[in-house]
Amino acid sequence: VNVKETGQIMLVDYSDIKNLKTTTIESAKFLHDGGWDASKRYFLVAANASHKIAAVDTKTGKLAALVDTKKIPHPGRGANFVHPQFGPVWATGHLGDADHHADLHPVRRQEVRQVQAAQLEGGAGAQDRRRGQPVRQDPSEV
Repeated sequence: VNVKETGQIMLVDYSDIKNLKTTTIESAKFLHDGGWDASKRYFLVAANASHKIAAVDTKTGKLAALVDTKKIPHPGRGANFVHPQFGPVWATGHLGDADHHADLHPVRRQEVRQVQAAQLEGGAGAQDRRRGQPVRQDPSEV
């Protein structure tokens, strides 16, 4: 649960529905929508007015990373795909910019952890310069 203006993320353990357990995690103000990485362990959420992306480790119940973005991160669930060099990544677009922000998987990619983010050109609303067609991702390729 994102408590948008406060910058808090609340994890809710539903394993005992009559005795819900919540964990409050401090992150960045103005949280918006988010989504899961491919492992379903990390929840990534855009704090668009703060220009940050929060990554929560749902196994430990702690903030794994708070990453600065170049521009306003898109307030959506993002996309998971396999990068040819870095492996599984989660990415989201920037509002008002054709670049995408990609976060490397924080556990499986220890050797590239220092390079937590990359800017990828193109994306939603961008044109494929070779064919003049909108760039789209086939859901079967994600």
